Amino acid sequence: MADEPHASELADAPDAEGPRIGTDEWVARHGERDERYAGLTGRLRREGERVSWTAWLLAFVVVAAMLPLLTSDEYVLRVGVDTLIYMLLAIGLNVVVGWAGLLDLGYVAFFGFGAYLYAILSSAQFDLHWPALVTVPIVVASTAGLGLLLGLSSRRLQGDYLAIVTLFFLQIFVVLVSNSDRLTLPFVGHPVDFTGSVNGIPNVDPFRLFGYEFVSNTQYYLLALGVFALAVTALHLVDQSRTGRAWKALREDSLAAELMSMPVRRLKLLAFMFGAGMAGLTGSIAAPLHTGVFPTDFDLPLLITVYAMVILGGAGSLAGVALGAIVINVALEVLTNAEHARWLFYGAIVLAVLKLVRPWAWAWAVVVGTAAFGIALRLVADAWWERGTARAAPEDADRVTRLVDSWVLLPSDPGTVAKYAYVVLVAAVLGLTLIHGWRRLVALVPVLYLAAFVWENLLAFNASITRLILLGALLVALMHARPQGLLGTPRVEIV
Repeated sequence: MADEPHASELADAPDAEGPRIGTDEWVARHGERDERYAGLTGRLRREGERVSWTAWLLAFVVVAAMLPLLTSDEYVLRVGVDTLIYMLLAIGLNVVVGWAGLLDLGYVAFFGFGAYLYAILSSAQFDLHWPALVTVPIVVASTAGLGLLLGLSSRRLQGDYLAIVTLFFLQIFVVLVSNSDRLTLPFVGHPVDFTGSVNGIPNVDPFRLFGYEFVSNTQYYLLALGVFALAVTALHLVDQSRTGRAWKALREDSLAAELMSMPVRRLKLLAFMFGAGMAGLTGSIAAPLHTGVFPTDFDLPLLITVYAMVILGGAGSLAGVALGAIVINVALEVLTNAEHARWLFYGAIVLAVLKLVRPWAWAWAVVVGTAAFGIALRLVADAWWERGTARAAPEDADRVTRLVDSWVLLPSDPGTVAKYAYVVLVAAVLGLTLIHGWRRLVALVPVLYLAAFVWENLLAFNASITRLILLGALLVALMHARPQGLLGTPRVEIV
C-alpha cells in the first residue's frame, strides 16, 4: 500500500484546491489582491481608495452643480433633473434590497404614494395649496408609516414569498389610484374625487420653500442635487451605524443574525420604513417637477428600471447605485435619438471586441474582417439583389451615417427579413457560447455584421423596444463579467 501524502505536502501542492492546512488564506492570497493594482488602472484604483468618502461626495456635488453653468439647454437640464430623481430612488431601494437583502417589488408604490399625497396637499384638488415646508414632512412620515404597515404584514416572509406580496401591493396601489375618483365617505353627501382616476391630478403647485418658488429646470436641478447630497450623507451615517451593520448581517444570513440575538423583525421593519421614506421624499419632488401625477407613471416599467440601476451599480454600494442610475438614464435618453443611438451601438460593439478578444491583433483582425465581410456582401447584393440596396441614407445625414448605410444591406421593405434576421441573431449569439478558440473568432465576423443589419433595419426604428432590449443586454453582459455590479463588493459564499 502506497504511503499517503503528509498534510504539509498537500498544503504546499500548487494545484491544491480549497483551504490549505496551516496556511492563512488572507495572507496566501496577498499576491492575487496585488494584481488588481497593477498597471495604470490599478494605480488609479489605489489612489482612489485613499480619497475619503466625504471628498468624493463633495467633488461630485461641485462638478454636478456646474451643469447649469455649462449649458442652458432645457432638454439637458431636464435629463439632469430626471437622473437625480432616479438616483434618489436608487439609493432608497438600496436600503431595502442592497443592505437588508429584502426583495421589495412594491417600492415604486411608495414613490407614487408620496407624489399623490403631495399633489393632494399642494394643488387645486382640494384647494389646499400647502407649502413644501409643511407638505414634505407629512409626505415622508406618512410614506414611512405605509412602509411600516407593509413590513408588518410581511415580516414573517422572505425571498419569493416577500416578492409576491410586495408586487401585489404595487398592483393594488395602481388600481386604487386609477379608481379613486368617486369614493363615498361617511358624513359626506357626495362622492369624493381623491386621485382624478386615469386623468391623474394636474396643475400641482410649484415647490415652495420659505416663500421661494421653484419653477425652472435649473432650480429643480439644484434642489434635487441638494436633497441628494443630504440624503446620501444621512444614509452613509446609517450604513456606518450598528443598524447598518445589522442590516448587512440580516442580508447575508437572517437565521444566523437571529441566533446572534439580533432583532431580525425590527430590522426588516426599519428597512421598509427607511426605503419608503426615501421614495416618498423623491415623490414630493417629482410631483411639482412634472406639474402632475398620473397612474401610469408608477407601474412595472419604472420598477424594472430602478432595479436595473441598483443591479448595474452594485447592490449595497451607495456610490454604485447612484452611478448605475446615471449610466442607465443617460443611455436611455441617448437611445431616443437615432443618430446618437447609432454612435452608442457601434461604439459599444467595437469596445467590447477590443476588451474581450485577446491578443489585440486578433481583435483588430475581427474588426477588419467584419468590415471586409460587409463590403463583399454589399458588392454581391449590388449585382444579384437590387432590392437589398434600394434604401439609402438621407442627403443631410452625417458622414458616419452615410458610411454605415453604404456598408450594411438596406432592403426597400426590411420588415419580414429584419425580423427573421433578429431571430437568427439571437440564436447565433447563443451559439457563440458553445464554441471556442479560432472557430469563435471566425464565427464572430458574420455575427457582428448580422447585428449591424438588425440594428439598421429593425431596432433603429423601434426606439422604445430597442431601449429595453439593449438595457437587458447590458445587464446580462455585466452579470457575466462582473456579477457584483460596477462598484459592488463580491459576496463570499461558503459551500
